[in-house]
Amino acid sequence: MEIAKLPLPGSEAEAHKERNECEPLIPGLPDEISELCLLHLPYPYQALARFVSSTWNRAITEPKFILSRNSLSLTLPYLFVFAFNKSTARIQWQALDLRSGRWFVLPPMPFSNSVCVCPPAFACASLPRQGKLFVMGGMKSDRETPMRTMIMYRTSTNQWSELSSMITPRSFCSAGSINGKIIAVGGSGTSTMESIRAVEIYDPENDTWAGAAKMDMGLTRYDSAVLGKKMYVTEGWTWPFMFSPRGGVYNLEKDTWQEMSKGMREGWSGLSVVLGDRLFVISEYGDCPIKMYVKDDDTWQNVGGDKFPRDRMQRPFAVTGMEGRIFVVSRGLHAAIGKVVIEGVEVKVEWEVVVAPKAFHQLSPCNCELVYA
Repeated sequence: MEIAKLPLPGSEAEAHKERNECEPLIPGLPDEISELCLLHLPYPYQALARFVSSTWNRAITEPKFILSRNSLSLTLPYLFVFAFNKSTARIQWQALDLRSGRWFVLPPMPFSNSVCVCPPAFACASLPRQGKLFVMGGMKSDRETPMRTMIMYRTSTNQWSELSSMITPRSFCSAGSINGKIIAVGGSGTSTMESIRAVEIYDPENDTWAGAAKMDMGLTRYDSAVLGKKMYVTEGWTWPFMFSPRGGVYNLEKDTWQEMSKGMREGWSGLSVVLGDRLFVISEYGDCPIKMYVKDDDTWQNVGGDKFPRDRMQRPFAVTGMEGRIFVVSRGLHAAIGKVVIEGVEVKVEWEVVVAPKAFHQLSPCNCELVYA
């Protein structure tokens, strides 16, 4: 017979709570030494360690603990990939440890089990040094209606949280981060033929959205890049080349749009990635040649070095970059990592491929972000 556990009387409950609070983090070690041990736990084990005990949970979730981890430069970049299963359309996030080559599965997004959605319709952005991933917009595939969703993943807690919804429902929009704020641009509205000109800016500090200057045109297909305090948005080429693409440039400081230069938009022939103050494009045609934009001449320069490993990388691609490296994720979640080498005026890329587990063969990437964890 099971004996029901009765609640402790007030004084006993307080004593029990006090004992828990006084319990050492690691028996036999001073708490300051134990905290150093916890600080060095790598992602994602630090978030999992919160469940060891109430004292560990309290220590790890304290703001001063997170600040200490960041100030000691104990965080490292991980490759986060938003993927979907081609057969089931089930969506999931995976994180690749670039040192060990190990993959970790993130918890499911809040709506992923309750809403039938179109995976490529979401837009993603990040604040890498803060360990934050943002997913916004989207489309309910059963009704083809756009969504106002805004959610955030925090690496320090390994959890998703729902944020204030966007002002305008939108799918297939473009997104980027400038000065710690998230910019949502364009997309499709309630009708798939309706292109949205509205632009919105999200402030993570206050969890608020605000309208910004509208685009001069509604673009039908998006790729975007953030250079400095400007966001460049383009239709990009559609293979085979049938028309000249359009493009716009948003200036956050002035809250204005201007037309993208002719050379930039006509040479933007694939997926873009920014490294420092340089814009690169991995072209959609042929063997996916890589080129770099030269602002002074409004032209694109071919990048030398190794050829892109097209034989091992199959579309669709998702691209990101950081610290002198380009990361391309392909079908099956294989990752090509290109180290950019600059020698005078010559720019070269040296490629290596990280082969994903066979269990990923049905997965295709929608987005990828490099985030510190």
